[in-house]
Amino acid sequence: MKAAPVLTALNGEFDQTLVHTGQHYDQRMSAIFFSELGLPEPDVNLGVGSGSQAVQTAQIMIELERLLVGNRPDLVLVYGDVTSTVAAALVCAKLCIPLGHVEAGLRSRDRTMPEEVNRLVTDQLSDLLFTPSTDGDDNLKSEGIAADKIHFVGNVMIDTLVRLLPKAEERAASNGLRPAGKYGLVTLHRPSNVDASDRLRAILETLSEISQDIPLLFPVHPRTRERLNAGGFPGHVHRLELIEPVGYLDFLALQKEAHLVITDSGGIQEETSYLGVPCLTLRRTTERPVTVEIGTNVLVGEDLGDLRREVARILGGTVKQGRRTPCLDGHAGERIAEVLRGSKSA
Repeated sequence: MKAAPVLTALNGEFDQTLVHTGQHYDQRMSAIFFSELGLPEPDVNLGVGSGSQAVQTAQIMIELERLLVGNRPDLVLVYGDVTSTVAAALVCAKLCIPLGHVEAGLRSRDRTMPEEVNRLVTDQLSDLLFTPSTDGDDNLKSEGIAADKIHFVGNVMIDTLVRLLPKAEERAASNGLRPAGKYGLVTLHRPSNVDASDRLRAILETLSEISQDIPLLFPVHPRTRERLNAGGFPGHVHRLELIEPVGYLDFLALQKEAHLVITDSGGIQEETSYLGVPCLTLRRTTERPVTVEIGTNVLVGEDLGDLRREVARILGGTVKQGRRTPCLDGHAGERIAEVLRGSKSA
């Protein structure tokens, strides 16, 4: 979702090589996303696959170093805060290859999250930092990043959402996924929520209770599915329906029509903000505090009683009136391209 707008904006002006590290190793889902986003087939697939954080980081670094030494690009662009992001940043720093970080500057202030460590390290090693929101600029400056490296461009994920929302809406009536009437949408994949069986069971019991008031549709992430299978959790309780993962277009359609979304994802907090759908985030902190400040997102933390209360508030008609943040206009990729044109000419 983040790479597609930038690849499109740079097309024809730069010789681009698309590298898929293979970190997200569900081949079926990977193929669906590439197809639906209109991405070309990767020029290189490192085929890293599953493993611990350390194993994945090491394998990506080994394979990527081999590729970069042989090709020596003028710039490497990395996206977001996954293991691939920080691994590529470390390789580029060692090889003295300029690095651009798309979605820079986000901070949760929670270093127990691997993503937060990835963000901190990548930003310190980057030469060009493209921020999705102005709080990202402030974070980077407070950490000693030179102002001339920082470029506020907006959120590239929203570029993809804006482009594909009409197609998603066309599919909504025919995909057979959407329950009749009002429904809630659930996603969970953070280790803090799914790795400990007691925590996961408590969340599912709470979701089951909530589903008695509103049907809940839960496309289950492969990581979460493994934990559910290991714990022997049932697939359907009351009106909580666990389904297989869906592609980007189907998920976007489900978000658009949902009465509320319960999630622990970072990106969904911003997508729901754009769509105007109330979002309840099962985390204590967020790297996207602007969504809380503008009123589209509520951090319910670890207290599942708070989750029940917030759902009841929404179902009772008490919904905060949110607003959109600057540069959520579908043109972030174009702004990144403009910065890179200037860097190229310089």
